Amino acid sequence: MAFELPQLNYDYSALEPHIDAKTMEIHHSKHHAGYTNNLNKAIDGTEFENKSIEEILKTPNLPVAIQNNGGGYYNHCLFWEILSPNAEQASNDFIALIEKSFGSCDAMKKQFAQAAATRFGSGWAWLCSKNGELSICSTPNQDNPLMVGGCEGTPILGLDVWEHAYYLNYQNRRPDYIKAFWDIVNWKAVEAKYQASL
Repeated sequence: MAFELPQLNYDYSALEPHIDAKTMEIHHSKHHAGYTNNLNKAIDGTEFENKSIEEILKTPNLPVAIQNNGGGYYNHCLFWEILSPNAEQASNDFIALIEKSFGSCDAMKKQFAQAAATRFGSGWAWLCSKNGELSICSTPNQDNPLMVGGCEGTPILGLDVWEHAYYLNYQNRRPDYIKAFWDIVNWKAVEAKYQASL
Protein backbone atom coordinates (compact mmCIF):
# COMPACT_ATOMS: atom_id res chain seq x y z
CA MET A 1 0.00 0.00 0.00
CA ALA A 2 1.82 3.07 -1.23
CA PHE A 3 1.66 6.38 0.61
CA GLU A 4 0.31 9.30 -1.40
CA LEU A 5 1.15 12.98 -1.38
CA PRO A 6 -1.88 14.68 0.22
CA GLN A 7 -3.68 17.42 -1.61
CA LEU A 8 -3.80 20.76 0.19
CA ASN A 9 -7.11 22.26 1.25
CA TYR A 10 -5.95 25.68 0.07
CA ASP A 11 -4.02 27.22 -2.83
CA TYR A 12 -0.26 27.70 -2.65
CA SER A 13 -0.86 31.47 -2.46
CA ALA A 14 -3.49 31.25 0.28
CA LEU A 15 -1.09 31.64 3.21
CA GLU A 16 0.50 34.85 1.93
CA PRO A 17 2.01 37.07 3.21
CA HIS A 18 2.99 34.69 6.02
CA ILE A 19 4.27 31.95 3.69
CA ASP A 20 4.75 32.87 0.04
CA ALA A 21 3.27 30.89 -2.86
CA LYS A 22 6.60 29.87 -4.41
CA THR A 23 7.84 28.45 -1.10
CA MET A 24 4.57 26.53 -0.67
CA GLU A 25 4.74 25.16 -4.20
CA ILE A 26 8.34 23.96 -3.86
CA HIS A 27 7.81 22.69 -0.33
CA HIS A 28 4.73 20.63 -1.19
CA SER A 29 5.28 19.54 -4.79
CA LYS A 30 9.05 18.93 -4.54
CA HIS A 31 10.17 18.34 -0.94
CA HIS A 32 7.10 16.54 0.39
CA ALA A 33 6.65 14.66 -2.87
CA GLY A 34 10.28 13.56 -2.63
CA TYR A 35 9.84 12.22 0.90
CA THR A 36 6.67 10.41 -0.20
CA ASN A 37 8.29 8.75 -3.22
CA ASN A 38 11.44 7.81 -1.32
CA LEU A 39 9.44 6.38 1.58
CA ASN A 40 7.53 4.14 -0.83
CA LYS A 41 10.79 2.95 -2.37
CA ALA A 42 12.34 2.33 1.06
CA ILE A 43 9.47 0.18 2.36
CA ASP A 44 8.85 -1.73 -0.86
CA GLY A 45 9.19 -5.46 -0.17
CA THR A 46 9.86 -4.96 3.55
CA GLU A 47 7.94 -5.70 6.75
CA PHE A 48 6.78 -2.07 6.72
CA GLU A 49 4.98 -2.28 3.39
CA ASN A 50 1.45 -2.63 4.81
CA LYS A 51 1.84 -0.70 8.07
CA SER A 52 0.50 2.74 8.90
CA ILE A 53 2.97 5.59 9.01
CA GLU A 54 2.48 5.81 12.80
CA GLU A 55 3.30 2.11 13.23
CA ILE A 56 6.39 2.53 11.08
CA LEU A 57 7.70 5.57 12.97
CA LYS A 58 7.22 3.93 16.37
CA THR A 59 9.43 0.99 15.37
CA PRO A 60 12.85 0.94 17.11
CA ASN A 61 16.05 1.00 15.05
CA LEU A 62 14.47 2.00 11.76
CA PRO A 63 16.65 1.88 8.65
CA VAL A 64 17.89 5.42 8.00
CA ALA A 65 16.04 5.80 4.69
CA ILE A 66 12.74 4.85 6.30
CA GLN A 67 13.33 7.05 9.34
CA ASN A 68 14.24 10.11 7.29
CA ASN A 69 11.63 9.77 4.56
CA GLY A 70 8.91 8.40 6.86
CA GLY A 71 9.45 11.33 9.18
CA GLY A 72 9.47 13.75 6.28
CA TYR A 73 6.22 12.29 4.97
CA TYR A 74 4.41 12.32 8.33
CA ASN A 75 5.74 15.69 9.52
CA HIS A 76 4.65 17.52 6.39
CA CYS A 77 1.22 15.88 6.36
CA LEU A 78 0.68 17.24 9.87
CA PHE A 79 2.13 20.64 8.96
CA TRP A 80 -0.28 21.23 6.06
CA GLU A 81 -3.23 20.11 8.20
CA ILE A 82 -2.65 22.62 10.99
CA LEU A 83 -2.21 25.58 8.63
CA SER A 84 -5.12 27.57 7.23
CA PRO A 85 -5.69 30.91 5.51
CA ASN A 86 -8.81 31.22 7.69
CA ALA A 87 -7.24 30.12 10.93
CA GLU A 88 -9.76 29.42 13.65
CA GLN A 89 -8.99 30.42 17.22
CA ALA A 90 -8.61 27.93 20.04
CA SER A 91 -11.71 27.08 22.08
CA ASN A 92 -12.01 28.28 25.64
CA ASP A 93 -11.42 24.72 26.87
CA PHE A 94 -8.20 24.38 24.89
CA ILE A 95 -7.01 27.82 25.98
CA ALA A 96 -7.59 26.69 29.57
CA LEU A 97 -5.49 23.57 28.90
CA ILE A 98 -2.67 25.71 27.46
CA GLU A 99 -2.83 28.03 30.47
CA LYS A 100 -2.74 25.05 32.83
CA SER A 101 0.32 23.65 31.02
CA PHE A 102 2.32 26.82 30.40
CA GLY A 103 0.82 29.60 32.48
CA SER A 104 -0.57 31.54 29.52
CA CYS A 105 -0.93 31.39 25.74
CA ASP A 106 1.87 33.95 25.40
CA ALA A 107 4.13 31.82 27.59
CA MET A 108 3.38 28.78 25.42
CA LYS A 109 4.20 30.72 22.24
CA LYS A 110 7.42 32.02 23.80
CA GLN A 111 8.54 28.52 24.81
CA PHE A 112 7.62 27.14 21.39
CA ALA A 113 9.45 29.97 19.62
CA GLN A 114 12.52 29.25 21.74
CA ALA A 115 12.41 25.56 20.75
CA ALA A 116 12.05 26.50 17.08
CA ALA A 117 14.66 29.28 17.06
CA THR A 118 17.33 27.31 18.90
CA ARG A 119 17.02 24.11 16.88
CA PHE A 120 20.49 24.07 15.34
CA GLY A 121 20.44 23.41 11.60
CA SER A 122 17.32 21.70 10.31
CA GLY A 123 14.44 20.26 12.28
CA TRP A 124 11.04 20.83 13.81
CA ALA A 125 9.40 22.35 16.89
CA TRP A 126 6.43 20.49 18.37
CA LEU A 127 3.47 20.92 20.67
CA CYS A 128 2.77 17.41 21.96
CA SER A 129 0.12 15.57 23.90
CA LYS A 130 1.00 12.79 26.32
CA ASN A 131 -1.54 11.36 28.76
CA GLY A 132 -3.64 14.47 28.21
CA GLU A 133 -0.81 16.84 29.14
CA LEU A 134 0.79 19.34 26.76
CA SER A 135 4.53 19.79 26.27
CA ILE A 136 6.92 21.45 23.82
CA CYS A 137 10.08 20.02 22.29
CA SER A 138 12.12 20.05 19.10
CA THR A 139 13.68 17.31 16.99
CA PRO A 140 16.49 17.31 14.41
CA ASN A 141 16.10 16.67 10.70
CA GLN A 142 12.83 14.83 9.96
CA ASP A 143 12.60 13.11 13.35
CA ASN A 144 9.44 13.56 15.40
CA PRO A 145 8.08 12.73 18.87
CA LEU A 146 6.57 9.41 17.75
CA MET A 147 10.04 7.98 17.23
CA VAL A 148 11.75 5.90 19.89
CA GLY A 149 14.23 7.96 21.90
CA GLY A 150 12.71 11.26 20.84
CA CYS A 151 10.85 13.74 23.01
CA GLU A 152 7.91 11.32 23.18
CA GLY A 153 4.25 12.12 22.86
CA THR A 154 1.81 12.63 20.03
CA PRO A 155 2.56 15.73 17.95
CA ILE A 156 -0.51 17.92 17.55
CA LEU A 157 1.19 21.03 16.14
CA GLY A 158 4.51 21.29 14.37
CA LEU A 159 6.63 23.96 12.73
CA ASP A 160 9.13 23.10 10.01
CA VAL A 161 12.34 25.07 10.59
CA TRP A 162 14.29 23.62 7.68
CA GLU A 163 15.48 26.54 5.55
CA HIS A 164 13.45 25.30 2.57
CA ALA A 165 10.32 26.16 4.60
CA TYR A 166 11.05 29.88 4.81
CA TYR A 167 14.26 31.00 3.10
CA LEU A 168 12.80 32.57 -0.07
CA ASN A 169 10.78 35.05 1.98
CA TYR A 170 12.61 35.32 5.31
CA GLN A 171 16.22 34.46 4.39
CA ASN A 172 18.08 34.08 7.71
CA ARG A 173 15.27 35.66 9.78
CA ARG A 174 13.91 32.47 11.32
CA PRO A 175 12.37 34.35 14.30
CA ASP A 176 10.22 36.41 11.89
CA TYR A 177 8.99 33.20 10.24
CA ILE A 178 8.18 31.69 13.64
CA LYS A 179 6.22 34.81 14.63
CA ALA A 180 4.26 34.79 11.35
CA PHE A 181 3.36 31.12 11.84
CA TRP A 182 0.88 31.92 14.62
CA ASP A 183 -1.28 33.92 12.19
CA ILE A 184 -2.01 30.82 10.10
CA VAL A 185 -2.42 28.12 12.75
CA ASN A 186 -5.78 26.38 12.55
CA TRP A 187 -6.47 25.68 16.22
CA LYS A 188 -9.57 23.68 15.37
CA ALA A 189 -7.33 21.13 13.62
CA VAL A 190 -4.85 21.19 16.51
CA GLU A 191 -7.62 20.53 19.00
CA ALA A 192 -8.93 17.66 16.87
CA LYS A 193 -5.46 16.10 16.96
CA TYR A 194 -5.35 16.56 20.71
CA GLN A 195 -8.70 14.82 21.16
CA ALA A 196 -7.58 11.97 18.89
CA SER A 197 -4.45 11.54 21.06
CA LEU A 198 -6.43 10.88 24.23
